[in-house]
Amino acid sequence: MCGIVGYIGNRNAWDIIIKGLHRLEYRGYDSAGVALMDGDLKTYKKAGKVSDLEAFAKDLDKAGSVGMGHTRWATHGAPCDRNSHPHASGNGRLSIIHNGIIENYAILKEALEAKGHAFVSDTDTEVLIHLIEEIQKADNLDLFEAVRVALNEVVGAYAIVVMSKDEPDLLIAARKGSPMVIGVGQDEYFIASDASPIVEYTKNVIYLKDSQVAYVKRDELVIKTIDNRIQTPYIQELELKLEMLEKGGFDHFMLKEIYEQPRSIKDCMRGRIYPNQGKIQLGGIKEYAEKLKNVDRIVIVACGTSWHAGLVGEYLIEEYARIPVEVEYASEFRYRNPIISEKDIVIAISQSGETADTMAAIELAKEKGATIFGICNVVGSSIPRITHAGVYTHAGPEIGVASTKAFTAQVTVLTLMALYMAQLRGTVNQSQLVQMLTELEDIPELVERCLQVNDKVLEISEKLKDSTNCLFLGRGSGFPVALEGALKLKEISYIHAEGYPAAEMKHGPIALIDEDMPVVFIATRNSSYEKVISNIQEVKARKGIVVAIVTEGDKEVKKMADYVIEIPDANEAYLPLLASIPLQLLSYHIAVMRGCNVDQPRNLAKSVTVE
Repeated sequence: MCGIVGYIGNRNAWDIIIKGLHRLEYRGYDSAGVALMDGDLKTYKKAGKVSDLEAFAKDLDKAGSVGMGHTRWATHGAPCDRNSHPHASGNGRLSIIHNGIIENYAILKEALEAKGHAFVSDTDTEVLIHLIEEIQKADNLDLFEAVRVALNEVVGAYAIVVMSKDEPDLLIAARKGSPMVIGVGQDEYFIASDASPIVEYTKNVIYLKDSQVAYVKRDELVIKTIDNRIQTPYIQELELKLEMLEKGGFDHFMLKEIYEQPRSIKDCMRGRIYPNQGKIQLGGIKEYAEKLKNVDRIVIVACGTSWHAGLVGEYLIEEYARIPVEVEYASEFRYRNPIISEKDIVIAISQSGETADTMAAIELAKEKGATIFGICNVVGSSIPRITHAGVYTHAGPEIGVASTKAFTAQVTVLTLMALYMAQLRGTVNQSQLVQMLTELEDIPELVERCLQVNDKVLEISEKLKDSTNCLFLGRGSGFPVALEGALKLKEISYIHAEGYPAAEMKHGPIALIDEDMPVVFIATRNSSYEKVISNIQEVKARKGIVVAIVTEGDKEVKKMADYVIEIPDANEAYLPLLASIPLQLLSYHIAVMRGCNVDQPRNLAKSVTVE
């Protein structure tokens, strides 16, 4: 979950690394550090954000054309200067940065201490660099071999970069279970956790694979596996554009990404739907059409916001394709002994394509013979590589830690998959499919209209910003929307919020209702509209504050609710794509009013690559 940047070439390494760390700060912002090689190995690190490191190093010597940097999300050891990366070996000649967790670090540390090693931090990373030092000294190995041999003793996940005073024109990079990409320039190489720090300098990249180690010099790149087999690197061209990584005039990335949703949803559908023909094409899963026709069960695995998208998928797939669906937290699925067989299809959802728990769930399902589909946003990430097939969301980079456009893109893909399966299985007739696809094609325009409620949401946010608790209630596919709305609010404003099925309110949560409790209802006109009205009346009878998301022109809910936000009328299947928009805006504005760091909420990181 940490961010890694490395550079070797002829430019000033500090400038490239610091800019890269700013772009990767969504991966972790507890502390930051840089190591530079310029005749000597210089290390500067500081608890806090990358800007704190810049201020600390303002007047220090930052020369050097070889270097590496790190922005941390703390796992082992509290956020502080001494736990910040880079970490040095005992002899001070080696330096390392690391993303991931070394699971057997305690055993390794005990053995190293018995050999006289002393540690200054609480991190697992420092143990690894001491291990590399010990192996190098004991076996008289060069840096590459010492790293390769050391990694054979490591249990866990890692993406690392290592430097040495004794080999000053060299970087060693390796990965297992944590992402790493190498940018290829002219007599220069760039190393990073993802492509965002690289795209400014080169479009040519190599995605390092699990258990690979890279030997990187200005004019040479060698990749081997940790068991010493030479690898032929595959260079591919980035589709990422630099302007995608800028705020574009918005105050925060999150707000920009909320407003990008008409485009991101349209991009997600482009080339995949043909409304006039009543036809859907999903090339990524086309070869499994026969299995989809006959599948008995689908299991969806995901975490966080992606899990909420999976719940929406459950409603849609069961409704239209008539296939039983189970939605599992990947973090729980992997530690059970789930009943999975070769007859099942497992759909894994992850924005980053690197979510550790989801990847572990995939491996478990593969061992049991299931066919695995991935739904992912990041091209070249791990999940698309380890699944049998899948569909990209094409949402573009999402920098804000709280997911917005990635969620609606995932829901869009699941909607397409549900209708595609219905098309294959004949569970929806052709005229109905033409109608649904025609309406789906209009969704980006309707999302644009949803964004026009911003001023109304701003007024409501002002009334709710001092709340300490909030309930979100919905029925049917409005229930996962309620869950997602609650998650957004708690993530970025730190207001305690919970989502519930509206019918479950009277089975417990109703005890919390009083004149200080805001209750947000998904109360659009759909098959459960009358039931939701009854739930609203129950809250009003107990003096609760009702905020309702309603269909344009609604009169009945308006009579009861304290605050109403209108969204366009649409097919019930597409409710989650529309109702989510005002809830995202509500969370955003409340968080801003409370003085919270919207793009980098405390304790969170964008890509959860550790367990």
